[in-house]
Amino acid sequence: MNNLTVFSEFILLGLSADPHAQALLFVLFLVIYLLTLMGNLVMIVVIRTDPHLHTPMYFFLRHLSFMDICFSSVTMPKMLQKKKNISLWGCITQSSFFMLFGETENCLLSAMAYDRYAAICHPLLYSMIMNRPLCITMVSVAWVMGFLYPLVNNLFIHKLHFCGSNTIPHFSCELPSLLPLSCTDPTANELLLSGSTAFLGLLSVPLILFSYCRIISVILSIHSSGGQGKAFSTCSSHLTAVPLFHGTGLFRYISPPSDSFLMQVVSIQYSVLTSLLNPIIYSLKNQKVKAALQKMLKQQMHSLEEGVSVWCSVRK
Repeated sequence: MNNLTVFSEFILLGLSADPHAQALLFVLFLVIYLLTLMGNLVMIVVIRTDPHLHTPMYFFLRHLSFMDICFSSVTMPKMLQKKKNISLWGCITQSSFFMLFGETENCLLSAMAYDRYAAICHPLLYSMIMNRPLCITMVSVAWVMGFLYPLVNNLFIHKLHFCGSNTIPHFSCELPSLLPLSCTDPTANELLLSGSTAFLGLLSVPLILFSYCRIISVILSIHSSGGQGKAFSTCSSHLTAVPLFHGTGLFRYISPPSDSFLMQVVSIQYSVLTSLLNPIIYSLKNQKVKAALQKMLKQQMHSLEEGVSVWCSVRK
């Protein structure tokens, strides 16, 4: 240790060292980030303003949109900066917020799976099962689990010393990318990360599997094809979102630390693309959201026309 330089600052290598590729990636991820912010903000406003969407399903969806804004904002602004340097504690802070919002979103997806189970398997008791206190409790538990996940994994991070190389071959400071740079043995941290991720997975995956096994069983018992299609359409959006985020994130954090091209693609999937795709998935396949969005756009256009009319009359 006496002959090694201990680093307090790191350099994120990003996705490419080619200047031309970096310029293209900057434009691509800037567009993705702006679309992510706009799409999720629109979802929040639409759900908030339309009384027909004040139901448990859209209550969770509104929180999911807020979580996607926070989650993408942890890494995307740093990806867009020309200067890729980041301090050690800045790196740990980014990793902590990344784990916080990621685990909270993971728990929200589990709660939404249970919500779809209650809606399809117990439609007559749905309003009693998914009452407001239960929904608030589920969201609160999601936040608590989100706070505990990085807290547990950062208990022993201060004991690590980073030396040898200060370059992180990744676009963000995720723990699976940071731990291999430690010149002290990070085995305990790696086991803690894999163990805590597996434990949380064992809490959420069975709930999701149980919910969808029961949902599929109920859908298959419906005799009419129209009834089956209607029942499936109520959960198809969520069924699409779960593997895109939950599956890839679980794979990344349980796997041995690696910064291979495959792992970078997996990281982009759950940290960048999922936040962009969620508003699209939940709006294009949802007639109520599309109707509420059209209603809001018509109201805005009407207000704009009235404003233009008033301005023209004043000018005259």
